[in-house]
Formats: sequence, C-alpha cells, structure tokens
Amino acid sequence: MSMDKTEEDLLRTFEERESEVRSYCRGWPVVFDNAVGSHMTDTEGRRYLDFFAGAGALNYGHNNPAIKGPLLDYLSGDGVIHSLDMHTRAKAAFLETFTELVLKPRGLNYKVQFPGPTGTTAVEAALKLARKVTGKEAMINFTNAFHGMTLGSLSVTGNSMKRGGAGIPLVHATPMPYDNYFDGQVPDFLWFERVLEDAGSSLNEPAAVIVETVQGEGGINPARAEWLRGLADLCRRHEILLIVDDVQMGCGRTGPFFSFEIAGIEPDIVCMSKSISGYGLPMGITLIRPELDIWGPGEHNGTFRGYNPAFVTASAALREYWSDDKLERSTLEKGEVVHTALTELVESLPGADLQVKGRGLARGLEFGKSDLADRAASAAFERGLLLETAGPDSEVAKIMPALTITEAELAEGMDIFADAVRSVV
Repeated sequence: MSMDKTEEDLLRTFEERESEVRSYCRGWPVVFDNAVGSHMTDTEGRRYLDFFAGAGALNYGHNNPAIKGPLLDYLSGDGVIHSLDMHTRAKAAFLETFTELVLKPRGLNYKVQFPGPTGTTAVEAALKLARKVTGKEAMINFTNAFHGMTLGSLSVTGNSMKRGGAGIPLVHATPMPYDNYFDGQVPDFLWFERVLEDAGSSLNEPAAVIVETVQGEGGINPARAEWLRGLADLCRRHEILLIVDDVQMGCGRTGPFFSFEIAGIEPDIVCMSKSISGYGLPMGITLIRPELDIWGPGEHNGTFRGYNPAFVTASAALREYWSDDKLERSTLEKGEVVHTALTELVESLPGADLQVKGRGLARGLEFGKSDLADRAASAAFERGLLLETAGPDSEVAKIMPALTITEAELAEGMDIFADAVRSVV
C-alpha cells in the first residue's frame, strides 16, 4: 500500500503512528528506499553518501554482493532461519570460520557465546558472567562510556540523558577517568589505584572493568595503547576481569579486526555485535576465556540467539575480508586520508576551536560550541551526506563510512563535510 504514497504521505504516517522516541529520522526527514555500497536513495530519487554506516553495523557497506550472494543461496535452499541454540550447519560454519580466520592467527583462545541479537545483550552476558565467576557485584566503567540501553549495560554507561531513561537508580558501578580525561594533568590510574588500595575509600571490590578502546558514542575518544596496557596490568595485579566492549569499534573499524590489538592485550571477555554479521543482520557474540565459561545450561539465553541468516553472512564477510590483511591496510590508509583532510580543515579555520579525533575509520571533529556539530551535520545532509554527532553534548561530528568505501567516494564525502563545516563556522 505504501508503494503508491508520496514521501509527504509516508512522513505523515511516521509522525502519526511511530513513537516519539525516534531520533535519527528527525535529522534526516526523508524516506529511504534502497541502498548499495556507500549510498542510500530516498523515495524521491535523491542519493546520499553514507558516512554513518548504520552506527557501525555496516562496515562492509549496504547490500555487499560478496555477502548477499551466500545469503540468497541459503534462503532459496530453505536453510534453517530460527534455531535458538540448536546445532545447525550455518552456526558450525561460522564457529569454524571465526576460529580459523580471526582467533588462531591472533593467538587467541575464546569460547563463543551467542547471547542474543544486539550489543547490549552481549554486554549483559559479560557483566552477569563476571559476577558469577568472581562472586562480586561491583563493576568499574569509565567517564563518557556507552555500553547499551538495557539496565545492566546502562549502569556502566556515562551519558546522563540515557541513564535518566532507566527510571530507577543504576547501581553497582563506579566510574573512573578515561584516558586523557584530565588533559594529561593527572597520572594514569592515580585515582583508580589509590581507591583500590585504600581500605578507607569505600570502593566495593570490583568483579570487572569494562572499557571501549575508542569511545564512539562518547565522542570518538581513542585510548592510547600504553593506557590500555596499563589498564590490563592493573586488572591483572588486582585480580579484576577485563571486559572490552568491541561492539562498535570491532570488525576492523580501527584497522585490525579487534580494536585492542594495537595494545597487544588479551581481554578476559570481549563483546561484539553490529558488524559481526557482516550485513546489518542482528547478531551478537560474547567471547570468553575458556576457564571462565562456567555457565549452567540456559542460565543466560534469548529467543533470537540462533539467527542463522546472520551466521551465513558473518561467515561470508570473514572469508571475503579477513583471509588476508588487505582490508586492515586499506582502512588504516583511508583513516589517514580522513585525518589529513580534517587537519587541513581545522588549519584553514583558525580560531574556530575545532579538534580532530579518532583512529582508523572512526574519526570525529569536535566543536567548541556543541550546537555547531548538529548544525554541521544538518548542513551535510542538505548537501547529500549522512553523518551523526556524538559526545555528551553532541559536540562531535562523527565520520564513520563503510570500510569498503572507494577512495573517490571518501574524497567526495570529505569535500562535502568541509563545505558543511565552513557554512556554519
């Protein structure tokens, strides 16, 4: 029925029927109809270059043919779609492919838990398991962290607006300063180490620390490799489990498959979702050191933890892009292109109070006046470029294109972005 309606009619349908909680669509008030690679097209035929990539869920672009083909074959062959945690050929293929192409080459040994279809379910599983393993309740999180919207994940999230939506006190988590929180004026982990060792600090002994190596929603804040190594060492010395949330920054977003590889650390638990399915299909995994895998059968579960089309696309993505290091090298090179373009933009606008941030193809431009980031994103949309903002005050314009974006598309997008910034600064 909607095929016969105009864009105006369709927008009215959303306004009348969909909840007020909707957000992205308010900044992009069009109706999208199809998407290929790094472009989306609306119902009026307008084409947009995508520097959003499904908030990191589309690292390989829209409708990637190398991934779509195996999915269509699987569906046409009446492959199992829904299976909870029953054994299926598709799940076995994913586990084998992930082990051979991701874990073994990196010398990693993790059991794979399928906790449900999203990042927050992967985090919830990690928090619950850490508490079960250690018998402790408390968690350590970091300033400006974002780990999800369910209550456990929200308790270790920093954003006050998102926390306020819980409607109840969020307890059992203590925030610590993230890397460079004090602009280098305070030694790393000074407060953390002090309260851990002080019998009068009132800090509850933590079960685990949960950290993002680059804070995405928190404002594209990258932690230094030495800071991450220091954190891992602190956790070892105090017998605290280390959980890395790689939901948005994993699957090559920062270059290597895992974002923590830059520091040479091995977390106890790793949370992944978003681009792990390779195609934008719902899928989450929690990676667990084998000796920590003490779950009882069914102790943590979910109806959609066995979504086989996602296993198929995940395996296809791994085979296509992680059989060698071409994508990793390409991502690092493109990341430097973005960094150079942003740096040149900042230098061309002296006194504008702009700061370049990020790593790999997770980049950002921080504005001294937070409203300017939103205005720049709106100006970019008017020019045919999709990007979102991040940070506690939405003060960072966030640049996260597909890793498979072409050099020409990347250059075009950066030109559009520069023009949008200049129009509002």
